[in-house]
This record gives sequence, C-alpha cells and structure tokens, in this order.
Amino acid sequence: MTRDTKVVRLAVIPGDGIGPEVVAATVPALHAALEADGHRLDVTQFDWGGERFLQQGAAMPADAADLVKKRDAVLFGAVGRPDVPEHELVWGLIIGLRQQLDLAVNLRPVRAFPGVPTKVRDTDGVDLVIVRENTEGEYVGAGGVAHAGSGHDLGIEVAVHSRRVIERAAHQAFALAGRRSGHLCLVTKSNAMRYGYPLWDRVVREVGEHYPAVRLETVLVDAMAARMIQAPRSLDVLLTSNLFGDILSDLAAVLAGGMGMAPSANVLPGADVPGIYEPVHGSAPDIAGKGVANPVACMLSGALLLDDLGHTSAARRIRDAVAGTLRDARHHTADIGGNATTADVASAVLHTMESQR
Repeated sequence: MTRDTKVVRLAVIPGDGIGPEVVAATVPALHAALEADGHRLDVTQFDWGGERFLQQGAAMPADAADLVKKRDAVLFGAVGRPDVPEHELVWGLIIGLRQQLDLAVNLRPVRAFPGVPTKVRDTDGVDLVIVRENTEGEYVGAGGVAHAGSGHDLGIEVAVHSRRVIERAAHQAFALAGRRSGHLCLVTKSNAMRYGYPLWDRVVREVGEHYPAVRLETVLVDAMAARMIQAPRSLDVLLTSNLFGDILSDLAAVLAGGMGMAPSANVLPGADVPGIYEPVHGSAPDIAGKGVANPVACMLSGALLLDDLGHTSAARRIRDAVAGTLRDARHHTADIGGNATTADVASAVLHTMESQR
C-alpha cells in the first residue's frame, strides 16, 4: 500500500508527569505547521507509562513495537513517577522501545536562542549537535549482582561496544558534519579504558576515510566537558558512546538555557522504522499538573520529527515561531527565569506561526 505523503501518521505517548502537558502544547503546533503546507496530521495516542504499569503490571504491551511501526513517527512525552521503581518505567518503556526498534542513534541538537538567559557566559551563537550511540555501551543491560544482601555485594555492569553499532553511528555523524561545518569531534576515553574505546577510535577513523571533506578531531571525555563550557562555539558535531552522550548532552543543554530547551530524536538512519522524538527533561513530578512546564523542548523535538519525514518547511515554521516567541521574556517559563505558563507559551507559538504566514 502506497503511503499518503500528505498525511503524517503520528503515534503519541504522553507518558508521565509533565509529559502529557508538553505533548498537549506541541501537537497543535504540528497540526498548524503541516496545514500551512496543505498537509495533515493523523494522531493515535497510546496510554503507556506509569499508570498502565500500576494497573496492568507493564508500562507498555508486549507488541508495542509492532503497534508504533504502523505509524510514521512517535512523539514521546516523559517517563517516571515516584510510586513506580524507576527501572520498571525506563527499561520497561523508553529504553525497551528504543531497543525493540533498534534506534541506533540519538540526536541531541543544542541551540542558544536569542533572549533566553543561561547560567554560562558567552553562549551567543552556540549551535551544536551530539550524535550519541543509542543501543549499547553501559546501557545494554548486561551484568548482575553477586552475593546480594551478604554484606559483600558485588555489582557488575558490562559495557558492550561492537563494530557494527559504532560504524552506523559514525556514518550518521560524518554525514551530518559534512552538511554542516565539516568538523567532527569523537569523544573517547581510550587513554584509560583498554578495549571498548580503542575500538571506537579505530573504527571511527576507518569510517572517516569515506568522508575526506570532514575533519576528525578526537577529544577525551573529561577534556570535552571542560571545553563545552569554556569554548562551546568551537564545537559543531560530536560523536559519543551511549554513556558519554547521555552525560554531555545534559551538560550541553545548559548552554541553551536548561533541560526545558533540549529536544532529541532516536532514529535508525536508512531504515523504514519510526523514530521516537522526545524532550529530555524527564517527567519532573515536582511541577506536574501545575501548568508551568516549558514546552519548547517538546516543540523542537516535533520540528526534528517533521524534518526527518521531509516536511522541512513545516519544521522551519515551528523553529522560527519558537525563536520569535522566546525573544519576548513574557513568554519565558520559570525554568528560564520567567512567569509564563505552558499554555501561555503554546498560545504564543501558535500566534507567531499564524503571523508569519
């Protein structure tokens, strides 16, 4: 069956905490951005998350991956609530779904918007992307606990790094760098770790031979953490392992104003598999239900979603509206120093989109 390219079939998983609030603010923006180009959004919502776990013992059904494969993309809100063990929801939903779909790469763009205050000085013009390997490393789930409860407990966490997985993340990073500045930084720790990261170094250099126009720079992860704060404009595309990418991308979010400004995409490049697009701020149970969550990260995740589906003008429409909205401090939520509500920002973005047509 031929897919109607004028219809975006979207799976929506609002999840827990502030997830439903930021998703509810984002979906109308996606509708408006697509409709301006004569396209349509078809939404299917799934009630997966903490409430489902409490009622049915599982955060998502066993056939969750098959269900979302019927859609073009997934917009995901957040996962986690205080009355459910964290691993049950993280592994039972978002990490589990990423692994079932084999979403090899996590993309974390970081852009400093004019008018948005940050805790770091001199961030004007920051625009970088972290390409994080998304399925292996320390997050593969290998290991265990021996002698549990004996007073001599032994925790074993096995990091797994394979050539195939490194190669596909590296190809994504080199291709992206080639479309941007032509500069790629590999973040590693091969001076202290004897096996996994030397493999990363070797495989990435080999992949780099296919991209002669891209300059490869190798930087140790501790040095990169300092450089990210001291000289963020020297960075464009970073390629990292799963663990390093998790840590550095949260640090990088500070350059844009914080986690409420941090979008992400989980994708399998070159495959007919729906990506998962999500803000990375988590469920924030302390502010859930108060209507003060920053929806920008979710909206920018929606723009990534549209880009990947080929709706580039619609994606640009959302980003431009977000940028225009954020120039006015009246539209800043508490996390970036303002008093605006989630609904205020959502309404302002829609109004800006309408005025820009």
